[in-house]
Amino acid sequence: MASTEQSNEGPLTVRSGRVKHARRLATRAFRDKTGEFLAEGPQAVREALAAGAVIEVFATSKYDDWRDDAVTWNVVDDDLLGEIADAVTPQGIVARCRSVVGTLDDLPAEAGFVVVCADVRDPGNAGAVIRCADAAGADAVILAGDSVDPLNPKAVRAGVGSLFHLPVVVDGDVAAVIALLRERGLRVLAADGHGELDLFDPAVDLVPPTAWLFGNEAWGLPEDVRDLADAVVAVPIFGRAESLNLATAAAVCLYATAWARRRDPEVDVRN
Repeated sequence: MASTEQSNEGPLTVRSGRVKHARRLATRAFRDKTGEFLAEGPQAVREALAAGAVIEVFATSKYDDWRDDAVTWNVVDDDLLGEIADAVTPQGIVARCRSVVGTLDDLPAEAGFVVVCADVRDPGNAGAVIRCADAAGADAVILAGDSVDPLNPKAVRAGVGSLFHLPVVVDGDVAAVIALLRERGLRVLAADGHGELDLFDPAVDLVPPTAWLFGNEAWGLPEDVRDLADAVVAVPIFGRAESLNLATAAAVCLYATAWARRRDPEVDVRN
């Protein structure tokens, strides 16, 4: 049986209540019920600690100098950590965190550069898009429709801490999300390989307040959702590749927008 080397609340085992609680956070139902999730790996945990989102840490002795008196800190061995972590090869530290995901009511009123994922099902893609949005200086990410939970362990790992850097919102109604963004003065651009506009066409002005809309990995954006956008834009393929995957297409679109907005002296960009 795996056991801890040390715990500030006594020895832990795989049967301990706190360990069982952490393991159950692998399921969305339990995350929704508790308002908690797991962040794995040094970068994600570092950012969670900086954001004040951590409740409890399970870590090997390698991270003893990271101890924070504000959270429960358990020094555990690799075997017990493997029981808690979702990753096949744990990185030595896992944090139990308070949810940092909001609703549309939490969308910043001043947001002028927003990313919307509609029915994105793959947690790795969702996390990668959140990371791209963070890197490009976007103001928020919205997981809309029947999208994966951004607090899914794989999504959190793929985001590598970006989940704690910008507002991430969940809403089940794609049409309502688009309507709200347009009411706030954002132009909605749908990314689609068959778009009538080329991303690098001079006619595509990326400086005004913009929301990018990305669709499902397998089937993209349904026609009725594309019709809600102000324009449908394609990332051009110059070589022989059939298409770009979701995260790559998102990175290209978001960086094109970030570059255009940063070059305009009248745009107040997020640092």
